[in-house]
Amino acid sequence: MTGLLVTEIGPGASIQDHGRAGWRRFGISTAGAMDRLSLAIANVLVGNAPDAAAIETVLASGKFQVADHPVLLATSGPGVTLAIDGRAIPAGQSAEAMPGQTATISAVREGVYGYLAVAGGVDFSAEMGSRASHRRSGLGPPPIRVGMTVPVEAGGVSQPSPLRLATVPHHDSGPIRFIWGPQEDWFGAEAHDGLMAKGWTIGQRSDRMGVFLDGPSVAPVAGSLVTDGVVPGSIQVPPAGTPVILMRDCQTTGGYPKIATVISADLDRLAQVRPGTPLNFTAVSREEAIEALRIARVMIDGLRPEPAIRQPDTSRLMQTNLIDGVWGGSAQA
Repeated sequence: MTGLLVTEIGPGASIQDHGRAGWRRFGISTAGAMDRLSLAIANVLVGNAPDAAAIETVLASGKFQVADHPVLLATSGPGVTLAIDGRAIPAGQSAEAMPGQTATISAVREGVYGYLAVAGGVDFSAEMGSRASHRRSGLGPPPIRVGMTVPVEAGGVSQPSPLRLATVPHHDSGPIRFIWGPQEDWFGAEAHDGLMAKGWTIGQRSDRMGVFLDGPSVAPVAGSLVTDGVVPGSIQVPPAGTPVILMRDCQTTGGYPKIATVISADLDRLAQVRPGTPLNFTAVSREEAIEALRIARVMIDGLRPEPAIRQPDTSRLMQTNLIDGVWGGSAQA
């Protein structure tokens, strides 16, 4: 079976796709890639659908040895690079790796989450329509650890054809956008102003389940909530007034009031903000949120890779007979 043998990996690495849609009413978390744009970029560079399952890394680098058959690989994420047996691959380009070679995905130098995609996709069984790993429930593939082999669907590719993107899209900058939440009237004017004030930073406890914010208190002044539905992007506020933005692995209900909801189009770039980084927010209308999501989807749908110029692999050239025969004619001085 073709696969990628894990020889080095950081904590938190997992298999992710777009997650489980339609199951939240049964208490099943969505899970899925923290940065769907980066997932899509890596996938289209190897000829996969944008939402195919890939390897998601967290901050650290990883190394994978190719088994049995050639594979086509690509990486993405802020500042993430790919190397095959130490040979650097240009950004925004896929590359073939031969059996026995080692593919290295670098550390995420400018964000939090990186992605390694392989042509054909990973060959773990889907659960509830998804191959996404959800650590807290145990749904999906197991966490990626040294010594395990990540299987490749359809045995890899027989004739890898590297692809490239002429322009690799990046996340927008600026404040994270939100719409006011279902319990926003439980918060006073001071809390509303505080949420949009400068001075927020990403807390060190942040993970796939939630982004903790350090900054001014925005505690509710009224209301008593037993439990209520939540979604990725919900900004819950515990009694102490320290907001938590729920992310892809979040639960389906919660007992804290929700002052606002980060718009879907900004969840990817929020996920890539490193702990300790300053963060600002701004309120937008529902119509603006819908338009931003439309633009984000158009960006992914518009990813059109083209054939890449193959770079010579000197190790393969040294093992190849480049002369197919000997001319038997006489030589002239």
